[in-house]
Amino acid sequence: MSTSSAEKITSQLNTILSFIGSLLASYDKLEISKRKYVFLILLPSLVFALISIGLAVWLPLPLAARLPIPLLGFLLFITAIVYPKIYVSQRRIAIENQFHLVMTHMTVLSTTNIDRMAVFRTLAREKEYGVLAEELGRVVHLVDTWNQSLDDALRRRAQEVPSKALADFFERLGYTIGAGQELHEFLFNEQEVMIENYITIYEGSLRNLEVMKDLYMSMILSMTFALVFAIVLPILTGVNPTLTVAGVIGMFIFVQTGFFFVIRTMAPFDPVWYFPENRFFDNRDLWGSLAIGAFGSMVLIVFMGLGFIGIGPGLPGLLFFLDSPPLPLYIAVPVTPLLITGIVMRREEKFIHERDQQFPSFIRALGAAETAKQSTTSKVLETLRTKDFGGLTPAINRLYRRLKLRLSPDQAWSEFSTECKSYLMQKFSEMYLIGRQMGGDPRQLGELISKNMNTVNQLREQRRQAATTLIGLLYGITAAATFAFFIGLEVVNILAELSGDLTAEQFDFGRIIYAGVYDIPVIEYLLLLVILFNAALSALMIRSIDGGNKATAYIHFVMLTWLGCLTAIGTRIVVNAILSI
Repeated sequence: MSTSSAEKITSQLNTILSFIGSLLASYDKLEISKRKYVFLILLPSLVFALISIGLAVWLPLPLAARLPIPLLGFLLFITAIVYPKIYVSQRRIAIENQFHLVMTHMTVLSTTNIDRMAVFRTLAREKEYGVLAEELGRVVHLVDTWNQSLDDALRRRAQEVPSKALADFFERLGYTIGAGQELHEFLFNEQEVMIENYITIYEGSLRNLEVMKDLYMSMILSMTFALVFAIVLPILTGVNPTLTVAGVIGMFIFVQTGFFFVIRTMAPFDPVWYFPENRFFDNRDLWGSLAIGAFGSMVLIVFMGLGFIGIGPGLPGLLFFLDSPPLPLYIAVPVTPLLITGIVMRREEKFIHERDQQFPSFIRALGAAETAKQSTTSKVLETLRTKDFGGLTPAINRLYRRLKLRLSPDQAWSEFSTECKSYLMQKFSEMYLIGRQMGGDPRQLGELISKNMNTVNQLREQRRQAATTLIGLLYGITAAATFAFFIGLEVVNILAELSGDLTAEQFDFGRIIYAGVYDIPVIEYLLLLVILFNAALSALMIRSIDGGNKATAYIHFVMLTWLGCLTAIGTRIVVNAILSI
């Protein structure tokens, strides 16, 4: 064996051993004990895997239909084994997703007149920060309960946290505080490092999504070929095509669902919308559009369903200009009203992005003006509101009027955030208000918040570009896969009709092809189910990558459904015309 081969094997062995070591270490970080996890999770999943093998061996089904059963069992067992590693990874991702907001919030609080432990206690009570708030709470617990100094508590937690970025931050902060430096000085010096780290994580997630998109395209095309073979091959082998097609469709749906969850997990956490819990139902336009879309779809489903069973005109009455509406229209037409919801939500989301673009300029100008004039926010807004801040100007005017009407600053800024519906604006507005109320310097606060939000806006532009390429990819895959599905179905349909037209004296066709095993309408129903499911998952993937509200996915859901259905109709017409020549 050559030296290079030996080194390669050694490197691979070290990688495997390192993974096993980290996997075993992750079991210690679960919320339950290792003994409970083994008996409650691992052993039941192993039993399920063995049962799935037994079912695959004994069930009288074709191989294509039996194969997914043990695969599902093994997948569940492997998932149970590696779940602790996934759990730790999820906590790391949750920390890194909120890291920039928490560090900005911490920096704002550090400039006020509260002590450094009050800064940690305040952030630890912010449930919105999730896992990161829990880690800060553990630091507070070590100080308050175990009487450790803050620097010792930070260094101790740095050894336990799953995120390297947070561990490095705790280490540096612990040594800096121990050396006597003020908290706000350290945090302002750390802003550049924090922003660069956030950019690196964000762009790394986008690059990982690019890799996943290529892998997704390869897997879906492979499953498409498998489904086409499942449609066509039974005509030569005589096996039950309905069971074969159903089995491959099950694998198709399973693969696509798995990719959706992976993409959703890998996508950067950067929500666009803000809905306060106590004002969730105040957005009448948005809820009205959702009600109209849902009600319209339900009406069409009931109307077409009654027509399908012979009560009323049904779809032929609705599409009176068609002699016989093709079957794919029975799934495309009912989902069309949801387009209203998607358009209204998408329009509002566009306004949110416009306001987000203007907010850094507004908050920077507000902070600078308050420092220069040494005046209240309402006095500054009296002149500042005359400037053009684009889509943010109406909200600024209403904020000024509320402050002039002697509403409390908390209530006025809360209404401002609710109207703007922007998650980032809500967080940064709250930080600015708290910083001002506790004696922070307005100019310093405005510049800090403006710089951080400008960074997020630039990263969001990269994210929108990634979402645009994904949209093109998913639309292309939908058209190509549907085209392949229905070419296979139409070829089988024509061969079945041809075998029925031939008599025994002309040719013994039954010994060559097995057209009698096909139930063409059932297979077509199954393929239409794939189109509908693909449209739903693809629309949610797009929303997961661009970070928008899930209701805006209705646009792509409807468009992808119509694309698949029209491709199916066109393919059958063209193939039938060509093969009938």
